[in-house]
Amino acid sequence: MKKKLTIALVAHDNRKADLVEWAAFNSDELAKHHIVCTGTTGTLVKEAFEKKGVVADIVCMNSGPLGGDAEIAALVVQHKINLAIFLIDDLNPQPHEADIQMLLRQCRVHNVPIACNRYSADLMITSTLWDNEEYEPSSPKYIAFDRQAMELKAGK
Repeated sequence: MKKKLTIALVAHDNRKADLVEWAAFNSDELAKHHIVCTGTTGTLVKEAFEKKGVVADIVCMNSGPLGGDAEIAALVVQHKINLAIFLIDDLNPQPHEADIQMLLRQCRVHNVPIACNRYSADLMITSTLWDNEEYEPSSPKYIAFDRQAMELKAGK
């Protein structure tokens, strides 16, 4: 598996403080990788890293409502994102809900791990699989499921 990852960081307005705090806590690890963020989130993460004296490769896309989520989804489709951290505000409606769902769907379809809360982000960023040279994630298998054949085989 790749040693230097491309990690997407996205957060809705009411979750930005949470993501910035998480990114600052993990800044030493994140600085080893290429970071792609939506606009405002990226600016805030850069500022937090600068305050800590951490130099990192951070690229900002557009803000989410202006297409940043869609830009990151396109990178997922191009196999240019290895991990996504997307802290979603589930308590308030988002005007760009379609783009949010598209990003989540593309991560699932293209087998990109996506964390939607800090706990899962912590588990993913610290996984030893990232450093395992022999590990390669398997591709998703989209094959028809034949329930009737399975039931016949099981003797039902």
